[in-house]
Amino acid sequence: MIHPTALIHPGAKLGAGVSVGAYSIVGEHVEIGDGTRIGPHVVIEGHTRIGRDNEIFQFCSIGASPQDKKYDAEPTRLEIGDRNTIREFCSFNVGTSQDAHVTRVGSDNWVMAYVHIAHDCQVGDHTIFANNATLAGHVHVDDWAILGGFTGVHQFCRVGAHSFCGVGTVLLQDLPPFVTVAGNPAKPHGINSEGLKRRGYSAEGIAAIKRAYRALYRSGLSLDEARARVAEIVAGHTEAAPFAEFIAGSGRGLVR
Repeated sequence: MIHPTALIHPGAKLGAGVSVGAYSIVGEHVEIGDGTRIGPHVVIEGHTRIGRDNEIFQFCSIGASPQDKKYDAEPTRLEIGDRNTIREFCSFNVGTSQDAHVTRVGSDNWVMAYVHIAHDCQVGDHTIFANNATLAGHVHVDDWAILGGFTGVHQFCRVGAHSFCGVGTVLLQDLPPFVTVAGNPAKPHGINSEGLKRRGYSAEGIAAIKRAYRALYRSGLSLDEARARVAEIVAGHTEAAPFAEFIAGSGRGLVR
């Protein structure tokens, strides 16, 4: 159902069963997949593609120009996957020509109120963003990561899969997968073992991840030494391998 007060540009492409609430605006270059529900007073603009069966609540700004002084109205994009829940007052911006020209949000994400996802961010699947979590530009968030309320992530940081940020965390460096952090600046507090159990990780895999965590954070080794030790620990443990791969490839330095 399209509410009679909604403003839908003739060039917009809406799939079957899309609903748009009162006073919402859908721009010319917007595509919305089947079954997606748009609440009242939502603005969707820019070159934005939204998948199927999403729910976007009232007062969101989706696909607006990035908050980047270098942006010069180039036709960059925002892509959102399927089955996401996006709560009130969220803002997702399009990308810039300084990066991949696109901001991406995957599928099955739970995004609470007042979340901001800035230009050129790449968000995976099954993530949770609690109220007021904020990503600066060019941030990558991997699958199953959880950002607690009022978490702020510095530009160009990467948040590893299955990691967990406590409320009020300020993340200034890369966060390895599986690790739980909190504080300003963020400090490590073990691994997200409960989350891994819920997602079917084996006891052996979790034990290997714990040993790798201790090698990185509790052994007193230098970073290069810890990388070598972690690689030895995770050898033969497929579930723990992403930890070694992440810390080997981190470009901004790691939360320490």
